[in-house]
Amino acid sequence: MQIVETTNEGLKRGFTVTIPAGVIAEKIESEVVKIAPQVQLPGFRPGKVPANLVKKRFGAQVHQDVLSQTIREALDKLVADHALRPATQPDVALGEGYEEGKDAELTVSLEVLPVISAPDLSGLKLEKLVVPVKDEAVDEAVTRIASSAKRFSDAEEGKEAETGDQLIIDFVGKLDGVEFDGGKAEDAALEIGAGRFIPGFEEQLVGAKVGDEKVITVTFPEEYQAAHLAGKEATFDITVKSVKVAGETVIDDEFAKSLGLTDLDQLKGLLRGQLEGETEGQTRTQMKRQLLDILADGAEFDVPPSMVEAEFNQIWQQLTQEAAREEDPAAALAEIEAEKEDYRKIAVRRVRLGLLLSEIGQANGVEITAQEFQMLVSQAAQQYRPEDRQRFVEYVQSEPMVAAQLRAPLYEEKVVDFLFDKAEVTTREVTKEELQAAIEAEEGEAGHVHGPDCDHGHEEEKPAAKKKAAPKKKAAAEGEEAAEAAPKKKAPAKKKAAEEPAAE
Repeated sequence: MQIVETTNEGLKRGFTVTIPAGVIAEKIESEVVKIAPQVQLPGFRPGKVPANLVKKRFGAQVHQDVLSQTIREALDKLVADHALRPATQPDVALGEGYEEGKDAELTVSLEVLPVISAPDLSGLKLEKLVVPVKDEAVDEAVTRIASSAKRFSDAEEGKEAETGDQLIIDFVGKLDGVEFDGGKAEDAALEIGAGRFIPGFEEQLVGAKVGDEKVITVTFPEEYQAAHLAGKEATFDITVKSVKVAGETVIDDEFAKSLGLTDLDQLKGLLRGQLEGETEGQTRTQMKRQLLDILADGAEFDVPPSMVEAEFNQIWQQLTQEAAREEDPAAALAEIEAEKEDYRKIAVRRVRLGLLLSEIGQANGVEITAQEFQMLVSQAAQQYRPEDRQRFVEYVQSEPMVAAQLRAPLYEEKVVDFLFDKAEVTTREVTKEELQAAIEAEEGEAGHVHGPDCDHGHEEEKPAAKKKAAPKKKAAAEGEEAAEAAPKKKAPAKKKAAEEPAAE
């Protein structure tokens, strides 16, 4: 096999690869001999079909299979012999006029990953903003639980319902005098003032008594989940069957025990941990963006254009989809069009940061264990119906790109954790509002890690919104990862979301 380099410009490489006809012919003969014992043809005993007849009958398919396999082996040899690190799948073209019996002339073009020097991490300094949980916040959380756990008992005869009371009602909803699906219920519990029914429903039942029959008129919200009811005016025929008053809930150890806990201190401890957890994610987002800004300032190297284009296409697809959901799609699209080059720069930044993080991870032995990957696959499989989960696992095992994209977010977080451990971290207490403001002020963008086991899949994250009206991606704003498998083959269908009731 002959390999000749034809292009070496920046990160672009080009080669011509010649595979001798004799090599291909030898492989074909070997494959025919291999499959002949399994071939069955009329007039021949199993395994006794002559090789020349096998070749005549199945030669075209064997030739195609052998040629494909030989090309793959040639590419592997090309990459190994020239110590290439492909940024994306090489583009391979078989010379025109090729036919069996001739040399296979291949034209190969690809982009390679840049040579990156791992940065000096010895002087890395980060500031961690933490939001302390005050006792008052914990007490408020306990009070909310007590409020939701309150018990109701029948009111005195003739009592008129007030805010905070509970009614047991039957109701029938109508549009233009005709009942609609999902608008009917019997013995429904309604707490006046709880805001669990559509606006205006509960308020019109203040003053109701047992036995009252009322007709109320309400308007469903414009954004109501049932499209056929959104924004519509409806009437409800209501029969009040019971009026109940809330009993006083004493917040003490007995109350905590009623929740299955040991005492009130344990309840408060659990709630404190929950409140702390609510801001831990934002704290990590703030630190991560700060870290990436520091890395980006010192990262100056060329990035493969094809990777940038793929990253930009993901950004642009996300933005245009969100623009289409705006009240004025044309105006939203025009706004992002005006900032198109800014988003392209963000794509460059993401790819550059991703490659840098990957280099840091490889240089410092950051890996995803087999057990961790198995857990990732199991978690991803949960979004499918039980009968489809094993099929999803097999699908991941057969698709290296999908497997790589599942690994990518975890690999990135492991590299970030490694850098957090290496950094000198100072802590500063702030309010929740100050933490959110710090996150919004930082323009750092998380880069996708193109790690040793990544195969260069791309994460979806929100580019920094430069203007208020520009579409935003909520998950990235909150520091969440949104890597998607984007499989080429059909994956198992996901389970359907449960429908919400129409009246509540």
